[in-house]
Amino acid sequence: MPKRALTDLDVKGKRVLVRVDFNVPIEQGIDAIALYDQRLRSTLPTIKYLRDQSSIVILCSHLGRPKGEVDETLRLAPIGDRLSQLLGCPVTSLSDCIGEKVSTHINELVPGDVVLLENLRFHPGEEKNEDGFIKSLASLADVFIMDAFAVAHRSHASVVGVTKHLPSAMGLLVKREVDSMSKALENPDTPMAALMGGAKVSDKILVIENLLDRLDHLVIGGGMAVTFLSACRKPTGASRVESDRIAFAKWVMEESGKRDTEVHLPQDLIVASEFSATPSRVATVDQGEVPDNWFIMDIGPKSAQSFAKILGQCKTIIWNGPMGVFEMDSYKQGTVTIGNTIANMQGVTTVVGGGSTAEAVESMGITDKLTHVSTGGGASLEFLEGKVLPGIDALPDK
Repeated sequence: MPKRALTDLDVKGKRVLVRVDFNVPIEQGIDAIALYDQRLRSTLPTIKYLRDQSSIVILCSHLGRPKGEVDETLRLAPIGDRLSQLLGCPVTSLSDCIGEKVSTHINELVPGDVVLLENLRFHPGEEKNEDGFIKSLASLADVFIMDAFAVAHRSHASVVGVTKHLPSAMGLLVKREVDSMSKALENPDTPMAALMGGAKVSDKILVIENLLDRLDHLVIGGGMAVTFLSACRKPTGASRVESDRIAFAKWVMEESGKRDTEVHLPQDLIVASEFSATPSRVATVDQGEVPDNWFIMDIGPKSAQSFAKILGQCKTIIWNGPMGVFEMDSYKQGTVTIGNTIANMQGVTTVVGGGSTAEAVESMGITDKLTHVSTGGGASLEFLEGKVLPGIDALPDK
């Protein structure tokens, strides 16, 4: 049953509490917020819709892991300043998220005003989903909008608790997330491919199990490829092999043959003598020629072209995980080649997982060329695994 959406709810002139996800890498400095503000920009449609409805917009978010205590380095005011620039209107950042001062300030607001509450996780009641904290937060508003897909897999006060006290609905961002991934899972255009990378096989086990029956192609790069290559008895040098996932890798390759799913592993690789951005030696080698004590850092150029050709035949692509150690400039070419190929494809549904994949896509400047780039790493993985997300489940049906 579809969940109630923002446009199904009467919010005109009301105080609306909006759970957003502004958990950006502030540790890189205030100036870096503008470089990693996808999560801010993604929620602008919801905020603008509410302002057009003459609502009072009360935004709430967490930032980092303050463990229930005030951490001066994790205040949200710098993020509020950036949001104000993006919205083109003032955003007032408050010094707390509950309490008499917060209530007094909100009672003085007028339609169209936007405020940002202080870091929710400064209070232990947020992550513990405590009833007292829930009631204090809910008392600030008339309506609750869930627009933080990245925390939809968390049973926290601002995610599930407030839905028991306020009329609630999905924001425009969460609806777009749910609709895009639901279509890819339930009614995909074919051929369909999953492009899997990132560091660990273990992170993607349940996703692969859930998708395998639907896939025409499973393309594997990144650190995941190391374990799959090891399962094929190929040398992997000093690269980390998840030895406890070898059996799973073998199972995937055996089962894919029974289900008419083609598994594609890199045929050439970029390797380095040290796991470093500036190693003493770098080489491109074929799949079976990784030297002892060297590290696999990226897929090679032949593999990037081969993967791009395979994906070019598909109508639905789910992408989760870079093809190499993308954070080091020397090893991002595989991801860049494939990302640009996908971005330039026409008539294709492209769903990109959050986390490091979203950061890679954003740094390449291709976000707007893809059908959907998720704002949630862990949440998108759990959705693709077929799990029920508490933050979505708690919302009323349409």
